[in-house]
Amino acid sequence: MGRAIALAGVCGLGLAGIWPAAAAGDAPATPGKSHAAPAVGAKPLPPRGRVPAHSLTGYWQNFVNGSSALRLSQVPDAYNVVTVAFADAVAGQPGAVGFQLDSGLRAALGSYSTARFTRDIAAARRDGDVVLLSIGGEKGNVEFPDAAAVNRFATTMSGLIRKYGFDGIDIDLEHSMDVANVAAATKALARRFHGRLVVTMAPQTLDVQAGGRYEQLIKKLGHTVDLVNTQDYNSGSMLGPDGKIYQQGTVDFLTALAAIQLKYLPARKVGLGLPAAPPAAGSGYVAPGVVIDALNCLEMGRNCGSYRPSRKYRPLGGVMTWSVNWDVWGDQAFSAPIAARLGR
Repeated sequence: MGRAIALAGVCGLGLAGIWPAAAAGDAPATPGKSHAAPAVGAKPLPPRGRVPAHSLTGYWQNFVNGSSALRLSQVPDAYNVVTVAFADAVAGQPGAVGFQLDSGLRAALGSYSTARFTRDIAAARRDGDVVLLSIGGEKGNVEFPDAAAVNRFATTMSGLIRKYGFDGIDIDLEHSMDVANVAAATKALARRFHGRLVVTMAPQTLDVQAGGRYEQLIKKLGHTVDLVNTQDYNSGSMLGPDGKIYQQGTVDFLTALAAIQLKYLPARKVGLGLPAAPPAAGSGYVAPGVVIDALNCLEMGRNCGSYRPSRKYRPLGGVMTWSVNWDVWGDQAFSAPIAARLGR
């Protein structure tokens, strides 16, 4: 999923978290949402601790890659969970993470200050949206080799959450992962926010097969996990819960992979993850109608392919897409019909 941006060091470890004034020359955004920006000096909202069912999650790219460059305020109304991609590992400090706006993105937008970005997060959250910071991605990773790394993560990530006003984190670790230490780091971070931290995940399909790393992680974290949006793309064929092989890019693939997780997660915590447009992923793009068929199959037993779930699961957690930027590039051909189906 996407690519990560290398950061020079940890930023934003202070606890005050007040909104700074917009930088001089910061061009006004053309908002996708009619958010009223919070007053300068307003304190950030605490994490709300819950993701509603039937969410539409979109990753917001903190880099430029051929899709539409966007300010956070330009995220379309269809999305109610916005995941910022990505925080990044700090060199030489396992477990530590940092975040800053990418210089290439700033240039593509004309200007976009940290102050404006921070206030955009606050405006989105005050309108009821959940805004998260993701770790990992296709080319990024955070290592958790020991207890010191667990503590560094809890300290640095809590600082970023307080500085920018995020609701929580998204775990998108796609490479090596020490399951026990990632679970310990996530729990340590959640304790700092008294259980009100939102925690989502975006595992690859192999990692949610029986005995997979994310299946183990989800079970270790228990109720700490709010939503799991499996990346149902860049995958190839996978086994379903019935032991049969299902091909990527079909309604059967989406329903069968979701059914594996529905064995150990409540329906409201299970989401379907898809690319927003063909260029957004190497493989696995499906038309929005296929996603809607999968939702109807899982929730109502309608529009199924050859795989039919053993019962109806409703309400599901919703749908995730990589990415908001690719969706806007494609004139919202993905989000508009999906949001309508989800009741957004």
